[in-house]
Amino acid sequence: MDSIIDFFKNIDPILGAFYATLFTWGLTALGASLVFFVKEMNRVVLDGLLGFTGGVMVAASFWSLLAPGIEMSPGEGFVKVIPAAVGFGLGALFIFGLDKVLPHIHINFKESEGIKTPWHRTTLLALAITLHNIPEGLAIGVLFGGVAAGIPEASIGGAVALAIGIGIQNFPEGIAVSMPMRRLGLSRFKSFWYGQLSAIVEPIAAVIGAVAVTFFTPLLPYALSFAAGAMIFVVVEEVIPETQLDKNTDIATLGFVGGFIVMMILDVALG
Repeated sequence: MDSIIDFFKNIDPILGAFYATLFTWGLTALGASLVFFVKEMNRVVLDGLLGFTGGVMVAASFWSLLAPGIEMSPGEGFVKVIPAAVGFGLGALFIFGLDKVLPHIHINFKESEGIKTPWHRTTLLALAITLHNIPEGLAIGVLFGGVAAGIPEASIGGAVALAIGIGIQNFPEGIAVSMPMRRLGLSRFKSFWYGQLSAIVEPIAAVIGAVAVTFFTPLLPYALSFAAGAMIFVVVEEVIPETQLDKNTDIATLGFVGGFIVMMILDVALG
């Protein structure tokens, strides 16, 4: 692990953000590739994995984003927490707006959301996960951008920990896209293609976040909280409801707890 952190310390942080999100994209592709080997994913397993995803995202939102954002904010008391409160609200509103405009459909739901289009259900499924991945890429990019800007509270270790945590939870996301598409009748290759493609937005969002923070350093507390708000919105609006539709709520909840613990350990140990 030390060698990985040393590698990122010795390269440009913006390039580091790009490489880190290539890793998270790669694990999405790895999860999607199971469609070549498995005919059907057990629903209990999938709900547990989706719960794990939610736990990782909630833990990352606090330990990796909100806590350092508050710590680096100037002032005391109410003044110190204002950037986090404003950024968090704006991040949630940003995804809320995209959710209302971008056509998509969640994995276990029949009705599409956003602007009505004649697009095929498979395209709408892929767009739902793509929407999910924007704040994840942005969060990694913002942390690496803080390192580039020389902010003491932003560490390479913390950025790497976040990338590892998001990468781990991206594995079930790849499964969650490719398997339903296979059930809809797509070929294994097309199911895999859509599954991995849903995460390609992460490197793009990461580079944008890193560059923005590098040029506008005072925005960092707002940007960290923005990414946290966006991720929490996704968890509450999408991830948790999808795990509660079957009879596997206990498994999903335990998966959530496990994901939270894993991400907390990663961030505290490496950050």
